[in-house]
Amino acid sequence: MSQTTQTTKPSGTLNFVLDFGPLLLFFVASKLGSSDADPKQGAIVGTAAFMAAIIVAVIVSKLKLGKISPMLKLTAALGVFFGALTIWFHDERFIQIKPTIIYAFFAALLLGGWLRGKAMLKYVLEAAYQGLSETGWLKLSLHWGLFFLALAGLNEIFRRPEWFSFETWLSIKVWGVTALTFLFALVNIPMLMRHGLKLGDDAELPPQG
Repeated sequence: MSQTTQTTKPSGTLNFVLDFGPLLLFFVASKLGSSDADPKQGAIVGTAAFMAAIIVAVIVSKLKLGKISPMLKLTAALGVFFGALTIWFHDERFIQIKPTIIYAFFAALLLGGWLRGKAMLKYVLEAAYQGLSETGWLKLSLHWGLFFLALAGLNEIFRRPEWFSFETWLSIKVWGVTALTFLFALVNIPMLMRHGLKLGDDAELPPQG
């Protein structure tokens, strides 16, 4: 009797849901959990919901895709760690600094790889962008590395409580950064097609943080 091993093809849609779903729940729970008596309650409730959602995302990824991407592992680990600090100290600054660390980590990884002639984004995204040439991967790694570096800087600006409220930071993080990420991905498509990408391939977006 022969055994057949079935491999689940990565789904760009599912990957997006696993990445954006916890962020959306973070936003909704923060709004619903807000209280005039305790200005920080919304952030605490939202953080707890995010932690639960990111753990569910890890489980779903393992069950549905048969793997947990490096991006999701890092986001989940830092989300749970900084989320726990946020709840324990009743201080939203811990969860707000998480995106900066994630963006800075991927910027260093991608730009450091590019300087050494290695397209690290190829290993981070694994099966995404099938058909893309090595030159295309190198250019894409450089582009996303610079993009993550810019996002890290922007997050540091918008998380400053003396300049912006938690609600403003949250709205920019969930809606502004997500829209900007999609726009940046679209801008890169012509370059990707010149380097072998075939339209219709499922592709992951780099992490939302």
